[in-house]
Amino acid sequence: MNVYDAFLNRMHFLFEEFDNIYISFSGGKDSGLLLNLVLDYRDQYYPERTLGVFHQDFEAQYSMTTEYVERTFERIKDKVESFWVCLPMATRTALSSYEMYWYPWDDTKKEIWVREMPQKEYVINLENNRITTYRYRMHQEDLAKQFGRWYRNIHNGGKTVCLLGMRADESLQRYSGFLNKKYGYKDTCWISKQFKDVWCASPLYDWTINDVWHANYLFNYDYNHLYDLYYMAGLKPSQMRVASPFNDYAKDALNLYRVIDPEIWSKLVGRVQGANFAAIYGKTKAMGYRNIFLPEGHTWKTYTMFLLDTLPKRLQNNYIKKFNTSIRFWHETGGGLDEAVIQELLEQGYHIRRNGVSNYTLNKKSRIIFEGKIPDHTDDIKSTRDIPSWKRMCYCILKHDHICRFMGFGMTRQQQKRLDAIRSKYKSIEELNYEV
Repeated sequence: MNVYDAFLNRMHFLFEEFDNIYISFSGGKDSGLLLNLVLDYRDQYYPERTLGVFHQDFEAQYSMTTEYVERTFERIKDKVESFWVCLPMATRTALSSYEMYWYPWDDTKKEIWVREMPQKEYVINLENNRITTYRYRMHQEDLAKQFGRWYRNIHNGGKTVCLLGMRADESLQRYSGFLNKKYGYKDTCWISKQFKDVWCASPLYDWTINDVWHANYLFNYDYNHLYDLYYMAGLKPSQMRVASPFNDYAKDALNLYRVIDPEIWSKLVGRVQGANFAAIYGKTKAMGYRNIFLPEGHTWKTYTMFLLDTLPKRLQNNYIKKFNTSIRFWHETGGGLDEAVIQELLEQGYHIRRNGVSNYTLNKKSRIIFEGKIPDHTDDIKSTRDIPSWKRMCYCILKHDHICRFMGFGMTRQQQKRLDAIRSKYKSIEELNYEV
């Protein structure tokens, strides 16, 4: 079965199983294709069904993306329930050592908005907000999830599903998410639960990037022509993103704004601290993307401590919590490693021991615990970088990697809230003080 036929089967399953269906439309190639495919399927097989379209607007984006979103909403406004959401929300930024978040559509900073508020009847902002589950400046992930709860409520309940244009081949993290999903709806790996009677589905999860563009060509669908400019600029398909320019994934291409959309670029510089710096130095040592040389007289541990001391307290505590969690993990639980890596560690004299097997790795790899101090660096280990060291922690600070993805973190905000609650309860026995 090809991926298109598989998609049609999934659509039949969704339309039969769920009472309310809406599509999350970002303005990118995947969500744009998904929107067009779902509308065509609905019109042919379930013409009486109502569909919703949800667009979460992050204010700072290419003009071509805004034009495509507006063009699409105008084309489909009589066929769907349209929700173009422009509400203040906390959005993570990877550009600054002093800001973890910036706030699109911040009502206290209207004078420096990257672009004017869209003026359409389906636009939702603070002046006409009717999303009762919205909280002022809530996190962007929470806003997306709470919209689903609200959408269910306005349709008098019933099983509700949000359709996402997520694909497994976009990243190893997404592939692993689909592969390891244990609680999919009726044994599906591409449907996950959000709240009671609210689900998310990724019916394009097994499509490749070639499948996406092939479908756009075959069905002659409209798409965001920013991708044409990306292509002419020499970007690889994997580098062509329309996400917020300030997040972890988009900052590498931030400098393209100066060439492709200079008017928007001039406003980006004044909107978020570090935008200009990241555009100029995004792939240099200044941003931690080339080899970093240790300052004379420092170990990687002392250099990490020095960098922590230079940060605002909030960011400092964020890194310390992550580092403490990682070190406790490698001391008490251990990570799954290949036998070849374990042998190399032993040959290089690392003090390690086995601690059962890891259920989070294929082939049930042995869990390895580090006894004694965490290594300052592991430059002598050539077979992997997925082992703990102070150098990896230092890199996270230098990269402005607030989530510590470089160390393998992928913690959700809900998990972080739970962890913070536990730490608050037992803070009398918690010792940060850099003594991890």
